[in-house]
Amino acid sequence: MKILITGQNGFIGKALFDLLKQQGHQVRGTVRNENKIEEGLDIIAVGDISSTTDWSTALKDIETVIHLANRAHVLNDQVSDPLTIFREVNVAGTIHLAKQALESRVKRFIFISSIKVNGEKTDEHSFSVEDRPNPQDPYAISKLEAENALREISAQSTMEIVIIRPPLVYGQGVKGNFKRLSRLVELGIPLPFASIKNKRSLISIENLVQLLSKAIIDPTVANQTLLVSDSKDLSAPQLIKKIAKSIGKPTRLFPFPVKLLKILGKLTGQSKAISRLTENLQIDGISYLGSDPKSENKRG
Repeated sequence: MKILITGQNGFIGKALFDLLKQQGHQVRGTVRNENKIEEGLDIIAVGDISSTTDWSTALKDIETVIHLANRAHVLNDQVSDPLTIFREVNVAGTIHLAKQALESRVKRFIFISSIKVNGEKTDEHSFSVEDRPNPQDPYAISKLEAENALREISAQSTMEIVIIRPPLVYGQGVKGNFKRLSRLVELGIPLPFASIKNKRSLISIENLVQLLSKAIIDPTVANQTLLVSDSKDLSAPQLIKKIAKSIGKPTRLFPFPVKLLKILGKLTGQSKAISRLTENLQIDGISYLGSDPKSENKRG
């Protein structure tokens, strides 16, 4: 199959590009700048993603598009109007790509959204695809608006849309909060997280790209929204222990009241980071794609 991956040089894009090539697919990637093109690979520079990006060369002969490229979530975003910027890239840019894909007779368009469309945390009930969306920041709002626009395009055409909402993706080469946490573990700094009893759904980069490789060909996921994760949810201490084990470092955790952690977070401007460490975020979704994704509901 001929597949286009936007954002080929990103954390997920690189792993997915390699896996699909190993599986025998004809894979093309897009990057923003020409200096990101790797010799010997079918990669095209398209510039900034917006409502005017020219995708025609990248889409030539493509059957399936996997749209990874986006303006990512930014903690403590300092721009004056972040929602407008997120909308230009994540909404207008996605719509523009989807319309050009339709003109190029692409059969399936896979959009990587975010579990943040559902909300920031769970209480008694895990997030499910039936939940009413509850995005809390400009990034999540833009992802939901892009989802809705893609559903409208699909309803008026024969191009299939698959929307995937992953939680935090972890693995070798990840950036952001996970990288910062890994760095603290690597430095051997004692961390005050032993008292945290939360549960969070995550997905490894290996599991996500395997799932995406199946979403390309699985007929049962056409025009579906999928919430996906690993099969086991972890608390913050469990996650830190796994990180420490993976890099051969001892786990150094000590108990500290969670309420005080949250107060310290407010005082230091790290409320959102502390919230992600202490709150629950569980997904009632699928752990992998089989012949019937509904049968893989991990919580019953």
